[in-house]
Amino acid sequence: MLDLKREWFKPQERFIGRTLGKLPITPNQWTFLSIVFALIGLCFVVNFNFFLALLFFLISGVLDFVDGSVARAKNMASKTGAYIDTIVDRYVEGIMFMSLLFVSLPVIMVPASVWICLSIFGSIVTTYAKAAAKEKELVTQELKGGLLSRGERIILLLFLFALLSFSQFYPATIILIIIAVLSNFTALQRFFSAINLNKKQ
Repeated sequence: MLDLKREWFKPQERFIGRTLGKLPITPNQWTFLSIVFALIGLCFVVNFNFFLALLFFLISGVLDFVDGSVARAKNMASKTGAYIDTIVDRYVEGIMFMSLLFVSLPVIMVPASVWICLSIFGSIVTTYAKAAAKEKELVTQELKGGLLSRGERIILLLFLFALLSFSQFYPATIILIIIAVLSNFTALQRFFSAINLNKKQ
């Protein structure tokens, strides 16, 4: 849903772009920095320091917003940069999910590893449903929206790590289950949306 509300964040985007655009760092370098911070966050999860993991994952998420803002502010926006950003976003999100495999989350119906895999699968298919619809020329416009797009998934993941930093493992697992269910629901939303749009064309 947040991907349809980008205009809400335009003032913040312009401020960030103007401010950080003064630094000698290119938009693509900001993008790759988000992976670095995500990997540092993973290291802290492995060492069960969930507060610092949350901090670095939060910085990684903010950097995803920074690269595009700086690119537009410096008039350096390009298709290549947008493509790199999309791929790096998937890696950052994957790292955040993968880090949960090192956490002893409680079993709720099935082991937590199943919910982690379902979450990763849902996030991948949500993105791929959009790309595939365009690649197969099923739709002419880009598919957006759905109940749980990337922005909402990242926010929920950050909330999950905040709960872990207070040793709230059971509620954190509930958040993981919500992500697993809703991300796959969103993938189905986009799947059926593409088919319905194709019928109307």
